[in-house]
Amino acid sequence: MKGGVFLKPAILIVGVYVFLKIVLPLFTAPLPASLIFLYLALTTTGIVIFATLSGPSTDAFFGPIVRFLTGEGQGGAAQGARIAVLLLFPVLVGWQTYTSTAPSDQPPAENRTIHPAPPGEYTGLSNPVPNTPENVMTGKGLYAAFCSPCHGGNFDGKGPASRGFNPPPANFSDPTTIAMLQESYLFWRIKKGGVGLPIEGMPWKSAMPRWEVELPDEWIWKIIMGEYDGAHQKPRTWE
Repeated sequence: MKGGVFLKPAILIVGVYVFLKIVLPLFTAPLPASLIFLYLALTTTGIVIFATLSGPSTDAFFGPIVRFLTGEGQGGAAQGARIAVLLLFPVLVGWQTYTSTAPSDQPPAENRTIHPAPPGEYTGLSNPVPNTPENVMTGKGLYAAFCSPCHGGNFDGKGPASRGFNPPPANFSDPTTIAMLQESYLFWRIKKGGVGLPIEGMPWKSAMPRWEVELPDEWIWKIIMGEYDGAHQKPRTWE
């Protein structure tokens, strides 16, 4: 088997994984594992499509795989490697299935707080934008442009991109979400995104992007008003 047949695809897949797992979170929120797996699957599919554009390329790509699995023309060392792979693969699949479904009495690695306390500079902030019908309507328009792909046009967390995230985007119409929070909390979360979460917000690393560069503070406050109005909720207050 010529190692060069699979060397470039392997380097490409590893490179995509390193970029999504390590490089990209330096500039935005960490991607959920389900989305990374989706991108790797798409990359692998693209490699297979490219390798099967012609008959000779198909034979060059799949030929070594078929010969390895069937044992055709293999010597002692290669035959031993083939038997080891055929034995270990179902064992590893079975072990992974068992470990992912077996109940455990071990506590989680970290205590997670669903709504961790924001930094001091965000505590107790009040919305400086007047709550007028015009500002609420503007906020809904900004929400539709920047937030609805994930959080949904109905404010229910079921936007067209929501299926790619685990945990899913917040459902604002649920009375246990933004109805339990002050506007200052939402301002912090929108501004800083998932990368701004403190350690007690883990292990669920939110994929919420940080909007502090793209959105002026006034827009964020208007979006918050639009979210509450569209979800038919009221922000929590000190009274």
